[in-house]
Amino acid sequence: MNLLLVRHGHSHHVLQDRIADVRGCDGLTETGVRQAQALANRLAALASSNGKRATVVSSPVPRALQTARHIADALAAKDVALNPDLREVAPGDADGLRRPEYVRRYGAFDPGAEPDRPFAPAGESWNQFELRVSATLEALAKEHAGQDVVAVSHAGFIVTAFLQLMAIKTTDRAWLEPSNAGLTEWRHDGGRWRLARYNDTSHLE
Repeated sequence: MNLLLVRHGHSHHVLQDRIADVRGCDGLTETGVRQAQALANRLAALASSNGKRATVVSSPVPRALQTARHIADALAAKDVALNPDLREVAPGDADGLRRPEYVRRYGAFDPGAEPDRPFAPAGESWNQFELRVSATLEALAKEHAGQDVVAVSHAGFIVTAFLQLMAIKTTDRAWLEPSNAGLTEWRHDGGRWRLARYNDTSHLE
């Protein structure tokens, strides 16, 4: 399987400083729409060159789903399959809160110090999130063996997937910051994952 792991385009929740899962997300900005279309054109060119039709899956969060629909249209894909496991850490009751209000209600989220603490009531802990990311990668590899898959997700999922597959322990000393509409490609063959590219944004230049 070739897994083309995509971060959604630029979104309103960043401008609003808002925690945004399915309910709290207002989707892409105009910049995000342009980024999504540029990425879609890039993926269509790749598909044309290798003759393969990719399966498009997406987080159900509006900013990701909108990005995925641009890609699906460009690839003439039948549909976008929703996969809630491609989401960020599930925020539970914090969905839709601006970050200052979240901190006022629940305190700062510190995965390193409190990896088992839920992000908010009805939300996930960091340990639960890491287990979900790992299980999602393996499920995609099993279900789509031998296929090309475009999975539209979020920065936290993409970074955590990278750290897990490269066997790097999460640390406060350094972090990765995938760009909006950036493209990361993993290849899964014979039980091993191989990184083909990370955060490729040449289509945005």
